[in-house]
Amino acid sequence: MENCLFCRIIQKKIPARLVHEDETVVAFEDINPQAPVHILVIPRKHIATSLEISPEDNPLIGHMVRVAADIARARGIADRGFRLVMNTNPEAGQTVYHIHLHILGGRPMHWPPG
Repeated sequence: MENCLFCRIIQKKIPARLVHEDETVVAFEDINPQAPVHILVIPRKHIATSLEISPEDNPLIGHMVRVAADIARARGIADRGFRLVMNTNPEAGQTVYHIHLHILGGRPMHWPPG
């Protein structure tokens, strides 16, 4: 998608502070962090919302979660706890329509979240 912010980050047309990159996903620090650790994991494949995830995407989504866990371990937040969040559509707070998994940690998380 030509105008998608995250697609442009993947294409390196927009700079980002990358923390992970492989053949299927890219992870980078959020530019407006909501916790001491706030990293986004995005697939290279453009999928607008979680509602568009197909059965063929199951391995991709699993890989996103595994990468998030590895990043949490590397950032030292795994044992204390962290949150994985994927927002879908406006009322949930999705502002970029390219699925992304938020890794949030480094401080106590409250419930309910919103």
